[in-house]
Amino acid sequence: MKIVELELTPLIGGTVDGGWPQGHEPQENLHTLVEVRTDEGLSGWGSCFTSGALVAGAVELLWPLLKGESGVEPERVSEKLRQSAFWQGRGGAVEHAISGIDIALWDLMGRACGQPVSRLLGGNYRDRIKPYGSILFDEPAPLARMLESVVERGFRAIKMGWRPFGRRDRKFDELLVRTARQTVGDKVELMVDAGGSEQFWPHGTNWARETAKMLAGYDITWFEEPLPPDDLAGYTELTRVSPVPIAGGEVLTRRQSFQPWIERRAVDILQPDCTKNGGLSESRRIAWSAFDHNIQIVPHGWNTAVGLAADLQFAAAIPVARYVEFLTPCAYVEHLTTEPLAPDADGFLKIPDSPGLGIELDRDKLARFAGEAKRYR
Repeated sequence: MKIVELELTPLIGGTVDGGWPQGHEPQENLHTLVEVRTDEGLSGWGSCFTSGALVAGAVELLWPLLKGESGVEPERVSEKLRQSAFWQGRGGAVEHAISGIDIALWDLMGRACGQPVSRLLGGNYRDRIKPYGSILFDEPAPLARMLESVVERGFRAIKMGWRPFGRRDRKFDELLVRTARQTVGDKVELMVDAGGSEQFWPHGTNWARETAKMLAGYDITWFEEPLPPDDLAGYTELTRVSPVPIAGGEVLTRRQSFQPWIERRAVDILQPDCTKNGGLSESRRIAWSAFDHNIQIVPHGWNTAVGLAADLQFAAAIPVARYVEFLTPCAYVEHLTTEPLAPDADGFLKIPDSPGLGIELDRDKLARFAGEAKRYR
């Protein structure tokens, strides 16, 4: 089974606010879907957390290496792309593109084998998992309304992130967290994401340590990205003293970038994003290395339905997985598939057991959000 075609579809029209200082428009393109097709008529879907223009630029480099390759050897083929693009890649948009291709190849192999990807990754440790609804912080009143709506949609864990938390003063930060806890009560888990990967993040280890102490008083499940993403020493010190678990790693690409964080136990919870860090192949390697060092894995997923499906298959195959991120409300997650992905009455997501990623995209629904596609033959 040989790869004969690749198609890129940028998603536009339903892009949610990411919390960035420069603002956002629904027409902004931050996600690109990848479909890999074979000479036997089978295809697989992947997702990249980067724009169609950047993915297309990377695919111009990668397609000559991918064309004619096996459609059922995802790990070897994606590693070939990584090794062959060494001088122009080593992360960034090239690795993001490899990520989408790798996910698509796993989906393709699962369909060819008639098996869910989780089984091909090594086997199923669970058939359901708790999703946490991922939202942005806001002023106290609209934050409370948003939290109520997320609970009404069935979520029993919610992560709040980015502005305005950490952008004013400590009293306001505590007001936001207190408002959240009072709104959802004690039976809903809450996580806090400071968004330290925002440009020119002003806070250091002392701020993060004192903020962690405050969060502990509100039973916060973890404190995410409290420092800039390259402050390895700061994270290591913070994780050593923090009363709440520290999470990070969503911006890292390639397994080698994760190794120092794992070896130095710089976080309690590592958050690889398979739509940018190299795909399911790299995420599996990262997860087992983290497991051997007693570090929890929670996949990062500011995502599409394809990316969430990949996270679900990944989480099924990791022994200590406990959560997946579920961006909500988000048209690219909730309105692209033939069967909706949504929490059950207990606040859990069933992990699909159909072949491949376990989902089917509805092409009519996809057409509503599809930018100009680009095809490679």
